[in-house]
Amino acid sequence: MAIVQLQTCTLTQQWVSHSHDHHQLILATSGNTELSIEGRGNRITGDMGCLIPSGYHHDYLGDGRNTTLVMDLPVAALGKLTRSDDAQRLFEQPTFYRVPGALKQMGATLAQQASVTPGLHDEISALILRTLYLGLYDQSLPTRRPAAVEAPSVHSRLSTSSMNQLVAYVEAHLANDIKVDDLAALCCLSPGYFHQAFRAQTGQTPMAFVQQRRLQRARWLLRETDWPIGTIAAEVGFRDQGSFSRACRRRFGCAPSELRT
Repeated sequence: MAIVQLQTCTLTQQWVSHSHDHHQLILATSGNTELSIEGRGNRITGDMGCLIPSGYHHDYLGDGRNTTLVMDLPVAALGKLTRSDDAQRLFEQPTFYRVPGALKQMGATLAQQASVTPGLHDEISALILRTLYLGLYDQSLPTRRPAAVEAPSVHSRLSTSSMNQLVAYVEAHLANDIKVDDLAALCCLSPGYFHQAFRAQTGQTPMAFVQQRRLQRARWLLRETDWPIGTIAAEVGFRDQGSFSRACRRRFGCAPSELRT
């Protein structure tokens, strides 16, 4: 039986927020996913992946068109897959990494192989981890860490009018799906440039900002109206009351009913 759980999936346009007791590696071969680890976010693409150590809270929202390889690694099993020191180094802190060329070239093939031959998950995982380690670290510089987030361009700045327009659009569409592509179009920017500029200017990803506005609006509705909690959840864009309650607990430290009282 394989030690590692390796799956190829499509991350949907539904906000997910959780943590788990195993390490996780994310490698996309197509599409985009907004992902934030303990409030620090980036966009997962074919060029950018992430390593999530066990216990770290993270949020993500896919575009519904991505192909993403997700590797779940039991903490105690890392040394069985690759060199123990290498594995520990990869997961010593949350990291958004530039996908090495060698891994990018074989990523789609490995994802397909993982889908059809589950018995090879451990071998495929070991290959990915070793390739990633060699790509991220220069062996002549043992203290080097891969850059977590690409440095923003000095020109990456949104105008005040663009920011005001974004806020107004988000506030008017909290009950609907809000996509990064739509926000970028409001600013007449490509999604990638917009994401970089927004994160450089605000310190958070566009979707983390949207989530923040949803919860601020929800808190106001809980305190100022007698609407049912399920109605409020739908009004601010949550698909069910359970996910709304979990988001409130993470943001405010209490359940929606407690915010109301």
